[in-house]
Amino acid sequence: MPSSPSRRRLLQVAGGGLVAAPLAYGGWQWLAPRGGAGVQGPSTGTTTGKPASAAPDQAYLHVIAHADDGIYFMNPDLEQSIRSGALSVTVCMTSGESDGRNAAPKSPQFKSLPTDRPGFARARINGLRAAHALMATGDDNSPWSVEPVELLPGFRSELHYLRAAPHCQLIYMGLCEARYVSVPRPVSMRGLWLGAIEQLPTLPGTGSTVRMPRAYTRDQLTDALAAAIARVNPTVIRTLDPTPLHAPRETVAMMSAPTILRGLSYLDHQDHTASARFMQAAMERYWGAGKGRAASVTNYFGYPTNYTPPSLDAATTRRTAQLLNAYGWVDHRDCGDPSGCGDLKVGPNGLKAGGAGWARGTRTRTPGTSRWIAPLKDGRLAAFSVLNGAVRCWVERAAGKGPWAGPFDVVGSAGSPLDPQVEVVRHADGTLQLFATRTVLPFKGEKHHKELVCVLQSGTGADGVPRFGAWSSLGTPDAAPDKSLETGFPATALAPDGTVHVLARNWAGDVALRSGRGGKDWGPWQLLDHPPGKQPPHPLVVEGIDALVDPSGRLHVAAPVAKTVLHWVSPSPGEVPKLSAPTGLTPSGSAVSLVADGKGGASAVYRQAGTAQVAVASPGGPGGAWTVARRTPAGGYGRVTAYRLSGSGGTLVLAARDNGGRVVPSSEESAQAAGWESPGVQFVGIPGAAQDSSGRAVLAVIGTDGQLYASRQTRPGARFGEWVPAVKESAGSRV
Repeated sequence: MPSSPSRRRLLQVAGGGLVAAPLAYGGWQWLAPRGGAGVQGPSTGTTTGKPASAAPDQAYLHVIAHADDGIYFMNPDLEQSIRSGALSVTVCMTSGESDGRNAAPKSPQFKSLPTDRPGFARARINGLRAAHALMATGDDNSPWSVEPVELLPGFRSELHYLRAAPHCQLIYMGLCEARYVSVPRPVSMRGLWLGAIEQLPTLPGTGSTVRMPRAYTRDQLTDALAAAIARVNPTVIRTLDPTPLHAPRETVAMMSAPTILRGLSYLDHQDHTASARFMQAAMERYWGAGKGRAASVTNYFGYPTNYTPPSLDAATTRRTAQLLNAYGWVDHRDCGDPSGCGDLKVGPNGLKAGGAGWARGTRTRTPGTSRWIAPLKDGRLAAFSVLNGAVRCWVERAAGKGPWAGPFDVVGSAGSPLDPQVEVVRHADGTLQLFATRTVLPFKGEKHHKELVCVLQSGTGADGVPRFGAWSSLGTPDAAPDKSLETGFPATALAPDGTVHVLARNWAGDVALRSGRGGKDWGPWQLLDHPPGKQPPHPLVVEGIDALVDPSGRLHVAAPVAKTVLHWVSPSPGEVPKLSAPTGLTPSGSAVSLVADGKGGASAVYRQAGTAQVAVASPGGPGGAWTVARRTPAGGYGRVTAYRLSGSGGTLVLAARDNGGRVVPSSEESAQAAGWESPGVQFVGIPGAAQDSSGRAVLAVIGTDGQLYASRQTRPGARFGEWVPAVKESAGSRV
């Protein structure tokens, strides 16, 4: 039984009563680790000897399918959350029992090992605890306490919390896993989602006091995850990818499966996909009841990171290797558990298991763009974000000054929760138009599909906040519901004649275009041409395209592919863009941002694969080689915001994520000195950029507390000032 100080500290860190209910069951102690010297912390070289101070204004909820998913696919974000001192809860949905053999498949002892699925499940739990302890305290043997918790009455799971850092928590639901990456199996989360089974049983690990297996219906599992959201009350939710890339060809197993289990074959693990889809359903159910504080959502690529260029630099990859070594029990430490202290299937081959890309790539399903800030007709800036599945808005109280206020409800429901990002277009008359994607779940008689949606501003309220009409659908490049799910996040561009161009990656990995005069009267979807000759098996275009209309009215499009960056440009204004000559650019480890080059064309800004190096690439004229200017590495990963100020000088402004998950800007002055300015707050998504009524660049981010933070140049081209939070207002706001 944990001591009362530990209980009090846990309650304080978790925000009072949010964890009071499970503690009432009475604790039980997991076998305590023995020994355990400190080890190095993150790649910065620091060592964590104690947890950071608590941050009650934020909380993190990570939902994964298997014990190693967060380490492989959500880092470095996961570790930054744990080290923040805020409540960080990871819900592992399956036992991860696999074949029940805790050994590398090619090792000599593998074939002689007896099948012990509960034992292997327990070993994976121990491995994940070691990795999380290493992230939180620097000691992979730091002891844990375990207590039973009921997310639903009568359904017990295990709540683990680190005694030295009780804000770091794990919840094991213990559902049976699919045991195959893609082979259809009724007894799986996918089988439960599709209705192949009515209930999915649990498989408690060896030594668990949750000894009685239970079985969840689809509704019960959705309700249990909704209860996890209520329990944590998160400001940041992270899941795996609910709409992964399809495999190049159908598998024999899929084609011969029972009808209800048939469908496209995917490059990701079926448990990853099903866990994310159940979480989508839980969020829709929870937020549909008007519950919860402002929360952002991020969906992470799983296995398909193997098919995309690496996005992390060497130092971050080495840190992931350290965590995988702890999870994989490389040191064969004695944790006091005969079932094993880690997952030997990963063992010392964490960077090789399944492919190098798993540990070298962190990519998000909806990367967004920086175009979520725009001026209103009166010159005040407005910023938009998706929180709790709906668009929220912040506005400057005075043009060019601030403070910002919000978040406000400005537009009604899109029919189901929106995917995590939103984009804004400003028409010539100052009217704003929002673009987003929404995923419609296969309930209430609807087929599972995705669609692009948009909404025009209808006016401005008495409080000065913009108001919008009803969402309308742009459909997707692929009409088939299952293919529509792979539609990429849209990139928009406004032409001088008022035509709005919307571009998105389609199911086949090409870029599709749809255009509408005035953001209405939309024409049909059209495909841009792709390189001649043999194409890579999959995918052609990686998520993260961008678009821009140059001063002459020509539409530019850029897209990252496996080995380079592609560029299309309209031969003349109003024409469909054509593929340019090969750019010769190295692969991109991030989404690509297009920005005016100040000479009548466009520059591509991106992170070079396998590094944190930011490249600003510009074409050298018709058919000429692209030139690349490199900035000092910013660290971190993900899309780099690029914005060029209008007027004399045309200063280029950049903003990126650093190794601490914080926003770092770069202006003309800072670029000439250290390259990047002092870091601001930790954030989610992509930094937004705009120019205020005084001609200064303004950057904004959504913090991990769900609040807007903005920074403004002291003058055009100068350094950025303090990052200031928006003033919270409740009028018209549901969050």
